[in-house]
Amino acid sequence: MAPGFNLEREDDQQIESRYHKGVKYLCDNNDNNNGMMTRVPRKYILPVSDRPNSRGEDRANLNLPVIDFAELQGPNRSQVIKSLAKACEEYGFFQLVNHGISTDIIQNMIDAGRRFFELPYDERAKYLSSDIFSPVRFGTSFNQSKDKVFCWRDFLKLSCTPISNAHSVWPSSPVDFRKVAVNYSSETKFLYLMLMEAILESLGLLEEAMEKENGNKSLKEFEDGSQLMVVNCYPSCPEPDLTLGMPAHSDYGLLTLLLQDEVKGLQIQHQGRWLTVEPIPNSFVVNVGDHLEIFSNGKYKSVLHRVLVNSSSSRISIASLHSLPFNRMIQPSPKLIDEANPRRYKDTDFATFLDYLSSRDSKNKNFLESRKLM
Repeated sequence: MAPGFNLEREDDQQIESRYHKGVKYLCDNNDNNNGMMTRVPRKYILPVSDRPNSRGEDRANLNLPVIDFAELQGPNRSQVIKSLAKACEEYGFFQLVNHGISTDIIQNMIDAGRRFFELPYDERAKYLSSDIFSPVRFGTSFNQSKDKVFCWRDFLKLSCTPISNAHSVWPSSPVDFRKVAVNYSSETKFLYLMLMEAILESLGLLEEAMEKENGNKSLKEFEDGSQLMVVNCYPSCPEPDLTLGMPAHSDYGLLTLLLQDEVKGLQIQHQGRWLTVEPIPNSFVVNVGDHLEIFSNGKYKSVLHRVLVNSSSSRISIASLHSLPFNRMIQPSPKLIDEANPRRYKDTDFATFLDYLSSRDSKNKNFLESRKLM
């Protein structure tokens, strides 16, 4: 472990350098109160208006709509499809249970992610990169090159496209990390494809999306799409009401499958309030991304969400973000445009999203708003 430090005794350049090493580094390397951090550094303190509970909002828990994946494959499929459509329209989120991914694969992924962030900093730092297209990136905050105020989060981003090439440069420590992450990413990719088939069916677009290949129909464009896996670490925070694990944002892709440990933290904006999602063991929280809202011409909603931190427990989550291939243009489906429902969004692609992301700080990010025609 590196020698302890005291932020009050360092100059601005030294402090800034330490911030870029991540929250876990700050927590592990300080000389306050026998090694325990007791105050949030100024770099992480949000303006009063942006702090959790700043406007008197409570922290009521939210039980999201629950979609039983097993029933989606059975005789009740049509009813489950209706429930899925309602969840995407009214919440933009749902909990997915009985999804078929084994408890071992889920727990192994959470455990491997936790052990990665417990590695010495020098080992984690091997994967530092500012290249957004790098197949592996370790970093902190939301966008550490732009954020004026940092958020209480470290991350490991893994490109899974194509996994046959990408995984060879993923972390080799912990020793089982690559094997565990490959198994997990493959399982979530299959689950995503099954969910997208159901979502396309709910929109009346399934037959249109199917392509013939070797005499068989498949969702080839979706099968060949992008997948990004993000392992998030939110260390315990001495003053959780002053900061956030992640600021309010929406996800850019079609669907995100989020795996959480048992620690609460995810909040979604619903009917003007921030509500905390109640974790369900071995389930996924699935949310509509910006691309799906655009593709559905606004029928399904990409909803703002954020992450709280707490003073008693660290939290691990793994987000698997899915969309079409990076070079594919996303546009509203022509079948969902008519006189009653005119086209509501401009075409977009991943490059457009990256340009927008790099030109804004996290407080002002709202990519979806920039795509709206009305």
